[in-house]
Amino acid sequence: MSIQAFIDHLAHEKKYAQHTITAYKRDLERFAAYCASEHQSVQLEDVAYTLIRSWIVTLVDQGLEHRSINRKISSLRSYYKFLYQIGQIGQHPLRNHKPLKVSKNVQIPLSEEEMLKLWDGTVFTEDYNGVLGKTIIELLYSTGMRRSELIHLKPENIDWDNHKIKVLGKRNKERYLPLLPALKETLKAYEKIKIEKGWASQPYFLLGSKGKKLTENFVYTTVNFYLKQVSTKKKVSPHMIRHSFATHLLNNGAELKVVQDLLGHTSLAATQVYTHSSMQKIKAAYAKAHPRGGTKKNV
Repeated sequence: MSIQAFIDHLAHEKKYAQHTITAYKRDLERFAAYCASEHQSVQLEDVAYTLIRSWIVTLVDQGLEHRSINRKISSLRSYYKFLYQIGQIGQHPLRNHKPLKVSKNVQIPLSEEEMLKLWDGTVFTEDYNGVLGKTIIELLYSTGMRRSELIHLKPENIDWDNHKIKVLGKRNKERYLPLLPALKETLKAYEKIKIEKGWASQPYFLLGSKGKKLTENFVYTTVNFYLKQVSTKKKVSPHMIRHSFATHLLNNGAELKVVQDLLGHTSLAATQVYTHSSMQKIKAAYAKAHPRGGTKKNV
């Protein structure tokens, strides 16, 4: 069974996003290359767990993080599950595999004060790139949408009259996000400058300086450039804005289920990772206000 058959399965039956499919294909091709270098005659369908384990050891020796290795093995797991379900193999070689332990590094979001600095009128220029940069960051922070959702946003997805935005999330699941007045004003300003450039008929709402669809790297670079002007954090990214969006909502009293729906998470557990930062704020407030919180002197 070729890798391509599995990729076609992901694309046409599972309807995975293109960047996800690309990642699966890359992982499988690299594993196939490893198998060819270690055992030239072995077919992927005949691979035993010992060979997979050997690849894992090689990846560890190369200095790859456990999280990255687990993701690659997850690709293999899905591939062999597919082969098992269609009867191509008799048993799943990864059925007893346990993922490598990953340290839980808590990601510290941008503060509300840092985000507010972006709108003080000194960060963004008034040319096309400046307006585009402001639009990208405000869309991410006002809605919590993913980078891929932002890139694929189409003009018809914005319902100006009913103040909502339709996005196509993972596995082509649609959801609607509120179009806040400030965001609407920013989007209208961007649309105006885009029309002036003669790009109104393009299929995607956000376009690069040459009128072409945005790339993931362009969005990352843009976000990194502007956030570095207001934050001293070493790591800033589009996902960091999404993380900050969720944390700030929770800090200000939003219900976890509401944040889950806005983020497009299928599981509440996926949203709960954002409660750590909000819990830190709750603990600080408790310590300050409660008679036995620890910050008040006993009378």
